[in-house]
Amino acid sequence: MESNLRYHRFMAMRDTTDSPRNRIVEAAVDLLEKGGPDAVSTRAVAAAAGMQPPAIYRLFGDKEGLLEAVAEHGYTQFLQSKRDQLDPDPQDPVEELRRGWDMVVEFGISRPELFAVMNQATGRGSEAAHRAGLEILRGRVRRLAAGGWLRVDEELAAQIIQATGRGAVTTWHSTPAERRNPALLTVLRESMVAAITRAEPTLPAAESGPAAAARALRAALPDNADVLSDAEQRLLREWLTRLAADGDAP
Repeated sequence: MESNLRYHRFMAMRDTTDSPRNRIVEAAVDLLEKGGPDAVSTRAVAAAAGMQPPAIYRLFGDKEGLLEAVAEHGYTQFLQSKRDQLDPDPQDPVEELRRGWDMVVEFGISRPELFAVMNQATGRGSEAAHRAGLEILRGRVRRLAAGGWLRVDEELAAQIIQATGRGAVTTWHSTPAERRNPALLTVLRESMVAAITRAEPTLPAAESGPAAAARALRAALPDNADVLSDAEQRLLREWLTRLAADGDAP
């Protein structure tokens, strides 16, 4: 949680204090989305930003550094849109899951070049932003678990959501335009929902035994509990995951 806060403070500081950097990144994003990675040459980006090529080398080091900054920019935009959509107390957490999945897939389909660069980025800023996005996803999964909706382990549920979303985007773009069928996206989304959620919630109160208690406690466990150290939290989650798995339905 603290690392995410540090990341956003860092990004906000760069955005407000380094306008030449912003102009270059935005120019690079525009060129990327119009012509792909090959269009993002230092000369073309400098010209589009109204600057000289040495400014790019001074701020980003090289083209790879510039693409990392483009990925960070994309993650920042995407995370903001996710937070704008986020309902802290959704009436229907399964429907919230559908909306979140649709938003990721829509972003990947409508901005394929930027989406690809984001997925390939390995820099610290992109990694921190990626982790922040995962926290939003895990929060959705945790609410499903707390409400008794999950039929699989929380970690597996998060992996299924990610895999089906990325798979949907990849399949869409690898299919010739004339053969693309929007029904594919609906089928994949509903298959994901069916794989990780129950038709009706099974509330912890209706269950008994250590597995049910472990699922309930794991879902309610905060990420930043001051009572436990990071190592203790990880150990507790590992124990709870084992206990919960012992009673998971097949």
